[in-house]
Amino acid sequence: MAQLIFVLSILVVLIAVIGFVYTYRLGRQQKWQEELDAPIPKAVQEHAYLRNPVFLAYLLAALLAAVVIFYLALRYW
Repeated sequence: MAQLIFVLSILVVLIAVIGFVYTYRLGRQQKWQEELDAPIPKAVQEHAYLRNPVFLAYLLAALLAAVVIFYLALRYW
């Protein structure tokens, strides 16, 4: 069980670092304009859920939880 927690801890830290780097780079690329409400780019309109990091984080968390539940169910069955 300790190995599983260690691996999951590393995975959580890795996801957090990747999310921080992605957010930092995205913030550096955007330039302040007089208008804060700019038109939504076409690529984001076409893939609104795939381009949203919050939805991706929820999806990854749900998948990770499902894998852990499946693993524990098979291990103790």
